[in-house]
Amino acid sequence: MIPKSNGATLSFEVFPPTSKSSIDSLYHSLSQMEDLAPEFISVTCSNQQLSLTESTVKIAQHIQQQHQVPSIVHLTAAYLNKGEVDNILEVLKQKNIRNILALRGDILPDKPRGTNFQYASDLISYIKGQDDRFSISAACYPEGHPESDNTVADIHHLREKVQAGADQLVTQMFFDNESFYRFQEKCWLAGIDVPILAGIMPVINKRQAERIIRTANIQLPQKFLAILDKYSDNPVALKDAGTAYAIDQIVDLVTQGADGIHLYTMNKAETARKIYTATNSLFEIQETVEIS
Repeated sequence: MIPKSNGATLSFEVFPPTSKSSIDSLYHSLSQMEDLAPEFISVTCSNQQLSLTESTVKIAQHIQQQHQVPSIVHLTAAYLNKGEVDNILEVLKQKNIRNILALRGDILPDKPRGTNFQYASDLISYIKGQDDRFSISAACYPEGHPESDNTVADIHHLREKVQAGADQLVTQMFFDNESFYRFQEKCWLAGIDVPILAGIMPVINKRQAERIIRTANIQLPQKFLAILDKYSDNPVALKDAGTAYAIDQIVDLVTQGADGIHLYTMNKAETARKIYTATNSLFEIQETVEIS
């Protein structure tokens, strides 16, 4: 008798706040999410951060030490040189953090780029060459990277990340599951065989929705747009409807065999708990069956 599992995992993402009071609020949220037993919690970074070690790394260490949950540190390539990466890797090893999400990062028009790492794949290859005990995740885009010429080129670059050493992929948020399934099939056809975690962001307020519409390079299904149109002036209803929409996405994705769900929590424990409560049985080991 061996357990048969659907294989799906649930993980969370948080971001470093910019003030002391917000840091305290994040730590409170993390304590409220601890018993949800996520596979890991990733901590974002930004090319505009003054200190990676005093923000992203500090929070990641807190997650591991205080909550005994594995953490993943986001690391952006565009403005780093090899010496800086070496120093960061040494700090991570000292703090027993062995998981990195390697990104190129946003390009800032008024800040000169570094010359060592043009793409995320360059950073992945360098880290693996320095110490292959690091587990590296990479980003992917079901509806295509906004700077990519076409989907063929996008999949080609994604395959380069995997060949460089990426152990798993995490998608940008999306609101149409069909776009994820089409992307998943393209990855399979290209020989990309690492786990792909589906990035889901519950839209729970009007400002968040407006920012997505304004900046994100993603398709918004009519069902999602109808929610925004009907409840944009009713904060409570929008929060409930946005959470329900995310739950519906997750149920469908796990049922269709997605490797995992990566929940963009926006540092909101209440939302994460609601989604966990509604979906946690989907991630549990299914019935034990006899294999003859």
